[in-house]
Amino acid sequence: MNNSFPNMASTVDFDTLNPSVPATKVEITVSARNLLDMDTFSKSDPICVLYTQGMGNREWREFGRTEVIDNTLNPDFVRKFILDYFFEERQNLRFDLYDVDSKSANLSKHDFLGQVQCTLGEVVGSAGSRLEKPLGGIPGKKCGTIIVKAEELNNCRESVMMQFCGNKLDKKDFFGKSDPFLVFYRSNEDGTFTICHKTEVVKNTLNPVWQAFKIPLRALCNGDYDRTIKIEVYDWDRDGGHDFIGEFSTSYRELSRGQSQFNVYEVINPKKKGKKKKYLNSGTVTLLSFLKEVEVTFLDYIKGGTQINFTVAIDFTASNGNPAQPTSLHYMSPYQLNAYAMALKAVGEIIQDYDSDKMFPALGFGAKLPPDGRVSHEFALNGNPQNPYCAGIEGVMEVYYQSLKSVQLYGPTNFSPVINHVARYAASVKDGSQYFVLLIITDGVISDMAQTKESIVNAACLPMSIIIVGVGPAEFDAMVELDGDEVRISSRGRYAERDIVQFVPFRDYIDRTGNHILSMARLAKDVLAEIPDQFLSYMRTRGIKPSPAPPPYSPPGQPIQTQI
Repeated sequence: MNNSFPNMASTVDFDTLNPSVPATKVEITVSARNLLDMDTFSKSDPICVLYTQGMGNREWREFGRTEVIDNTLNPDFVRKFILDYFFEERQNLRFDLYDVDSKSANLSKHDFLGQVQCTLGEVVGSAGSRLEKPLGGIPGKKCGTIIVKAEELNNCRESVMMQFCGNKLDKKDFFGKSDPFLVFYRSNEDGTFTICHKTEVVKNTLNPVWQAFKIPLRALCNGDYDRTIKIEVYDWDRDGGHDFIGEFSTSYRELSRGQSQFNVYEVINPKKKGKKKKYLNSGTVTLLSFLKEVEVTFLDYIKGGTQINFTVAIDFTASNGNPAQPTSLHYMSPYQLNAYAMALKAVGEIIQDYDSDKMFPALGFGAKLPPDGRVSHEFALNGNPQNPYCAGIEGVMEVYYQSLKSVQLYGPTNFSPVINHVARYAASVKDGSQYFVLLIITDGVISDMAQTKESIVNAACLPMSIIIVGVGPAEFDAMVELDGDEVRISSRGRYAERDIVQFVPFRDYIDRTGNHILSMARLAKDVLAEIPDQFLSYMRTRGIKPSPAPPPYSPPGQPIQTQI
């Protein structure tokens, strides 16, 4: 029955806006429980259809379909969806379930069983990368639940460290011995070969020991353990006309046996073999060591439960203009978000998927506070310094709008107090269980440059990153200096251990057609793109490994199934 449905669960470009390289690929597995029963004489025959959304136009398009499973209200679909995963994008997903009644591929011919929307970040950010949600879409009916699991595809990140030596290789040089090197090729589907590694040359020996080298599995055999790997042995010549000594073939599976009699290879020169009856070989090459390594990724930490804590700090200096005036950067128009609100929403809506309690501290700086008019460079927007947390991004937006009515914009523009505020929290959890991201939104020229540099250099050895979004027309030259992309930031001769600051001016991202959704998506994409690498650089330099993922959830009362 399911043959009439095309197998569309394959990799499709998530978005054509920008051909960025995907951070990784994730495999999505779908199950459902307690679906509606639409068939009179038997149970429903469910299928799941996945839709993804374009970045700018927000149009849903079909990405793929699972197989149909007959007669069940609790399907575990086998066919997977493979998606490109980008941390810095809000990748919206929609799962629709249908009860299939005929061979037609037209969905309107089948009974709708319910749907659910979520983001890929929400799935990945859930405990054990497993999201369970109630299905909706049919008024007044309980449609059951959907379980969506994400698994990072493994062969993207395995690499192998190998070392070889040669023995009694043919002598090719007139005056000395040979200068041998190896060339590795992986075979392609069509029988051709692609070069994937060259060793160094070992001079004047017939018994070379080459240095160990590391190569990604993708490059060596495209992740296929049984694909042929061809190795050619050459004698190096200064003029580039290297002499062919011979060749041999193997595969990843053979190599993975490590140092053994199976991994001693005869080097064969087919021309010599054809000419000489007594030809045995042109020497041997032996595998000395084989070590498989799996690169740990950002998703490994997230899956192991690392939380990303998001704090926002907003510039309340007078240079923003009177919030009651339409020319002010803080103006609250009933018709559209101001630049501060847009930047906050764009970045916050993506990061919130990685924070399980969704409680975010919201701070302000550069204002006079009621009742006595003291100037503060680190105040809680909700007026509660003991508990500056707001519920969700909506909660942050609310207190931002409220505080505009109660504080007086003033100055100067000091960053170091809010950076030090977050750094105090980051310094108390250095075990890899939490990582902190501070978003500073500002209109301008910084007043405490020396102190801010000092704060950033100190913060660079803590689990935190800083995003600065500049709004309005000001010159932001000083900010570029804080963003250590060109020159690593330093303070009093001390350099930052790693680059933790990303600065962007919002005006570079504003869509000329007035499409604010697109402006916000572009902004988020750029400012968040560096976070996974900054996060990994902290974890790696500290030798922090990801925690193991929590065991899969089993509902109480159900025996855990063991694989026999």
